[in-house]
Amino acid sequence: MPSQPPASRVIELPDPLETWCGDSLPGVRLVCESWGERRGNGDNTILLFTGLSPSAHAASSEQDPSDGWWEAMVGPGKPIDTRRFHVLCFNSLGSCFGSTGPASPRPGGDEPWRLDFPELRVEDIAAATRAALDVMGIRQLHAIVGPSLGGMSALAFLLRYPGSARHLLSISSAERALPFAIAVRSLQREIVRSDPAWQGGHYDSDAQPASGMRLARKLGMISYRSPGEWTERFGRRKMAEPDPGFGPRYEIESYLAAQADRFVGGFDPNCYIYLSRAMDLFDVDDHVRDGQSPLQALAELESAAVVGVESDILFPLQQQRALADNLADVGVATRFHGLASIQGHDAFLVDDERFGPVIADYLAGI
Repeated sequence: MPSQPPASRVIELPDPLETWCGDSLPGVRLVCESWGERRGNGDNTILLFTGLSPSAHAASSEQDPSDGWWEAMVGPGKPIDTRRFHVLCFNSLGSCFGSTGPASPRPGGDEPWRLDFPELRVEDIAAATRAALDVMGIRQLHAIVGPSLGGMSALAFLLRYPGSARHLLSISSAERALPFAIAVRSLQREIVRSDPAWQGGHYDSDAQPASGMRLARKLGMISYRSPGEWTERFGRRKMAEPDPGFGPRYEIESYLAAQADRFVGGFDPNCYIYLSRAMDLFDVDDHVRDGQSPLQALAELESAAVVGVESDILFPLQQQRALADNLADVGVATRFHGLASIQGHDAFLVDDERFGPVIADYLAGI
């Protein structure tokens, strides 16, 4: 299992978490990291929700100088400026970097939850985070920022706890998954579960379904980037030493293999399956009250910004535009940015040139 980053802090929830599906989850703990100085009860705090696979280590710090998953965005003088903001990032409930999930031990024992872990919903990620903030004495946040799954988590948080933040920055996310995204993730889960080493979820930590995870990651990478980027970066260039049989011959194949090899062993397969399904199940329409738009619960926001890219095939730009329109319809002052990045869904992680100024400009004005 991945080790807990050195700058992280563990928040133990004092009470069992009542899940969206009606289960009671005892002994929940969440791992978080923070940057910048908190003011008062957190009125300068930005809560950063993660995508599916990152840890709480979004950026480097004195305690942990290693680069984080959003190193270019979080820090002094960066778009999310820690000279002004106190930034807080949790490893999501259901993940495997110290927070409670299918890979963590059951309370009072050493055996992991595995598939006995309750069905996970994005709403549960939000509820666990709200409970952890209560432990920390933070009632209202300055802003919530969420890319991909993190954007869904941000919406779930605001839907369940209206008025808990003043501003929202949603990045490459959506109100629900479209059939294409569900189909891709369904196949990824099936690939993992079809690996004989999966053992019905009862694999040993040193004998994980590596082949299934490698193939699932390759399929994921194909959906995270764009065909245009593949053409621009790799074309039809062949490897220096191509496989003489049916193995890799082209540089794109070598790239996907390298990405898959990096992922295997770094993320727990059962956690991958749970979080993937949670993304499919999320739908803001589950929060409809009295026939109103579910986003009416977000009407107390002072502002919002919705950012996406034209080449995203997993969360298409039309979904970003629809979210921005729906927020505006309930009275939220909303900015919409459709960026011309060629790097697909993962552009928010790699296209600093386009995302940095947009994020910096929005946060500077709130």
